[in-house]
Amino acid sequence: MKIDWDRRTCARRGHTTYLPHEEHLRDRLRADTALGEAWRCLRCGDFVLGAPHGSGPADDAPLVPRGKVLRDLFVLRFLAVERAVRGVFIVLAAVGVWQFSNRKDAVRRFFDEYIAVLRPVARHFHYDLDHSPVVGTIQKTFGYRHSTLVLVAVLLLVYALVEIVEGVGLWYAKRWAEYLTVVATAAFLPLEIYELTEKVSWLKIATLVINILAVLYIALTKRLFGLRGGRAAFDAERHSASLLEVQTSAGVSTAAHNG
Repeated sequence: MKIDWDRRTCARRGHTTYLPHEEHLRDRLRADTALGEAWRCLRCGDFVLGAPHGSGPADDAPLVPRGKVLRDLFVLRFLAVERAVRGVFIVLAAVGVWQFSNRKDAVRRFFDEYIAVLRPVARHFHYDLDHSPVVGTIQKTFGYRHSTLVLVAVLLLVYALVEIVEGVGLWYAKRWAEYLTVVATAAFLPLEIYELTEKVSWLKIATLVINILAVLYIALTKRLFGLRGGRAAFDAERHSASLLEVQTSAGVSTAAHNG
């Protein structure tokens, strides 16, 4: 089933109507009904009873996301939520590392006691805890210096801050956030590929694919780094969009208007 993003958004946020100064556009956007005047929504195209929400030249009409632009905004906000959630989990990880650095001896004693209790149970199931990779990795962390653990916590907080800033910027479709997301995500792709060479898992594969698609999608659709005409083409597209919204809603083609 095809989703009508325009009507779906209008149902959630309300319609957007506009009274352009250009008479030929105004007549096509307005309709008289038995209940009073109605104006065509710039997003979904339906007529809405009541006075228009704004007025002025067609060039100054509100830029209402619709169609493909609206779908792009949905994708950006999906990525924004993913970045924000990831940032929160990284903050929690940083707090855990910080707490561990200050209570390392107590945690080590608890861990040794816990392993001692579990060792007979593990032997019963023919599992050697003393040579377990997981147990070995945890034991190695007890040998890290306090300053090293503090540095790891700080780096995790910085990484979390970048993720949260990305999330906020993408939610509001800020161009600087799109650049930041592409650069930051692309910078970690070699590390993700290297991790796959060490150990393959579906989670790692899915994460790598999502990040690659996110980089390509944002860079191409937003014309970053000079792609598809770069910033000039992006600005020209957005500059003409306001007038095109009015013309499209009014049922007038750009060619007919210019003629």
